[in-house]
Amino acid sequence: MTVAPASPTVPEITHHHAEVNGTTLHYVAAGTSGSPILLVHGFPETWWAFRKLIPLLAVNHRVFAVDLRGFGDSSNEPGEYDSKTSAEDLHLLIAHLDVGPVHLSGQDISGATVFRLATTHPEDVLSFTAIEMGLPGFGLETLADVTHGGSWHIGILAAPGIPEMLLAGREREFLGQFAFPALSATPGAITDTDIDEFVRTYARPDGWRGAIGLYQSMLKEGPEIRTLAKTPGLSVPVLAVGAGGGPFTADTMSRAMSAEVTSVSLDGVGHYAAMEAPEELAKAIHDFTAHVDAA
Repeated sequence: MTVAPASPTVPEITHHHAEVNGTTLHYVAAGTSGSPILLVHGFPETWWAFRKLIPLLAVNHRVFAVDLRGFGDSSNEPGEYDSKTSAEDLHLLIAHLDVGPVHLSGQDISGATVFRLATTHPEDVLSFTAIEMGLPGFGLETLADVTHGGSWHIGILAAPGIPEMLLAGREREFLGQFAFPALSATPGAITDTDIDEFVRTYARPDGWRGAIGLYQSMLKEGPEIRTLAKTPGLSVPVLAVGAGGGPFTADTMSRAMSAEVTSVSLDGVGHYAAMEAPEELAKAIHDFTAHVDAA
């Protein structure tokens, strides 16, 4: 279903809703030809994180970017918000769109979600691109350890009832004064308009529900993700894109995947690669997907 955008409009991008798996997912689309790409955001993001990347990819691809359940303009009613549920959402969304298999791209906290999709529904996936992404069971949990350089916000988001107590009503302060400034390295790349759009959706009632679900599952699903990495495993071509996190993404993917991993480093770029370096990221994805499509 095509809908009028609640967020600011971007030329050539259309907004849609799909009813899948007992929830309503909001997604955007662009491009009319070429192999399909599905972009999956991290935290504290929505599809809007890809607003500059999508038109660049749409030159050669059909591009879809989704708000995971509980994020953005997707539904956030009471229910399950773990990575397993979100992965099934994506599987059913791909079927709804009738575009599979897709070049699947995930970043940040969506790692377990897209990895589950790729391993449990390999028919859905042409290739796997990890952008500034880790995996439970392969070191991601260490980012919650503040005694060894981890970030305090992970524990806050994973603690039952605490995000609603401490972050609800303070979305602009958290996003605009901490989350984006702390992890970005490109002055001016993340604008006031971007912050306004992210605040708009996180500030809605129960706007933290999606993030809470993914961070809570992150801290307990490591053994299951390690098992999926072995059986059935992931054998499609893999691209690891590192930026602010340095070699973390490439190291994670090389340990979690049986396939050869292509690695790209975006030097001088912070964690939010799609917003900070869209042209460089688009080139990396174009080169990678062109090689996969040719094969």
